[in-house]
Amino acid sequence: MLCAWLLALGTASAADADIVFPRQVQQGAMVVGKVPSGSQVMYGDRPLDVTGYGTVVFGVARDASGPARLTVSAPGAAPRTAEIAIVPRDWPVERVNGVPPKTVSPPPTIAARIRREQQRVAAARATSSHDTGFAQAFIWPVQGRVSGRFGNQRIYNGTPGAAHSGMDIAVPTGTAVKAPASGRVVFADPDLYLTGGTILIDHGYGIGSNFLHLSKLAVAVGDTVVQGQVIGRAGATGRATGPHLHWGMTWFDVRIDPLLVLERTR
Repeated sequence: MLCAWLLALGTASAADADIVFPRQVQQGAMVVGKVPSGSQVMYGDRPLDVTGYGTVVFGVARDASGPARLTVSAPGAAPRTAEIAIVPRDWPVERVNGVPPKTVSPPPTIAARIRREQQRVAAARATSSHDTGFAQAFIWPVQGRVSGRFGNQRIYNGTPGAAHSGMDIAVPTGTAVKAPASGRVVFADPDLYLTGGTILIDHGYGIGSNFLHLSKLAVAVGDTVVQGQVIGRAGATGRATGPHLHWGMTWFDVRIDPLLVLERTR
């Protein structure tokens, strides 16, 4: 449930009236706040870019523990500190069987390929534009049954793997995949070893979406897409046991939960 937006600064002066953050968020949340235009904002030791209208956004990691601390230095005012409580979540275990064994324990040559591909993806996430697609009310890229949830511990063919980095939505091969918010395509490859057909969209200010296991790509790097535009077709390429869309979201290198982003109402 989205918490009401409240000033998280205790007793506030008139100068603080424009500094607004949620009082609490869940692990894996995308957090949007309001500060005076021209402010400098730090989240821990990370600086946050501020939009021209005074909005900031950041992501809370799956394993983050609270509180999240932000320092806001508004023009002509002393720095103020905001604290946001982080609500822990329960992360169930998901067992995924029937995965091709070579994708679970790949031979050295394939492992090297995977590392190279992951480095390319990481490089695409490392920078971000000042587009403001992140501020839109996100829509579902496809409609279907949620077959895998963000953050759950994955066990592939009995072998423990990393926590699930996104949300799986079961749909038939060929289902049109739509951009959940506007942005710019920063990565597009039809044949990554683990993720198959892969697209990354930068929604601005570090917020991005990734779409995996696609059977077809309809966009290329550098394309600007609008919310609801078809960007590709769902499939079962890469490490997949059946047709579905894996939709992941990130704030730079921090993975966040698409389902929580969909639940935002403001």
